[in-house]
This record gives sequence, C-alpha cells and structure tokens, in this order.
Amino acid sequence: MKIITTLVTLGAAVALAGTAGAQATQQGTQTKTDIPPALAKSAKISLDSARAIATKRVANATIESQELERENGRLIYSFDMKVPGKAGITEVNVNALNGHVVGISHEGPAAEKKEAAAEKKETSKSH
Repeated sequence: MKIITTLVTLGAAVALAGTAGAQATQQGTQTKTDIPPALAKSAKISLDSARAIATKRVANATIESQELERENGRLIYSFDMKVPGKAGITEVNVNALNGHVVGISHEGPAAEKKEAAAEKKETSKSH
C-alpha cells in the first residue's frame, strides 16, 4: 500500500509541474515556466523536445524562462536564455507543431527591462 501511495503522490507532483506558472529547476537555478493546459493540448512537440532544440541553437546558455503561447497566429514555445558573458537575453522561439526554430532574437538589458515592465502591467490588468 505504501508503494501505491508513493506512486500516486509522485504522479500528482509531475502533473503539478506542467501547470501554468510552475517553477522548474535547471542547473541549480529557477526557470520560470508558463505552459497553459489549454495550449498544451494543441502542441505536437513536447516542452522537453522544444527545450533541446532551443539549447542546440544557443551554445552554453541557461534557460531563464519558458512558455507556450500563441504569437502571430502560431503556437510557439518561447525560451529566454542567458549566455554567460553576454548582457541581456537571447529569445528562441520553437514552433510547437513541427519543432522548427521560427525566431532567434537578442534583447539588451534596456529592452529586457521595458518588456518586463509591459508584462507586469498587462498581468495587473488581467487580474
């Protein structure tokens, strides 16, 4: 009976890890994760597969945040990645239906702060 309880508890923990706003640990740092369940149902590529694709494109980077979103009519995984010795964030977008990289851009520290402020403002409006 103890084994079954442990498995059920483990299963619940795994299920909670996939919810919006969940925190995942990567290489000793906290990675912000936002995977809305409604969008996850439409994705053909898993978060793990998309993460592997993104990290192959940006060498030595650490993922700071990862999300699944609709952008310009496409369902994409968006990864904000920090490259050691490089200021700002590199964003990699992976198509959630076919795994193709659909965008790579770099935001300097000023652009990063501006985007964070805009997201905070948008979040406060929706609550």
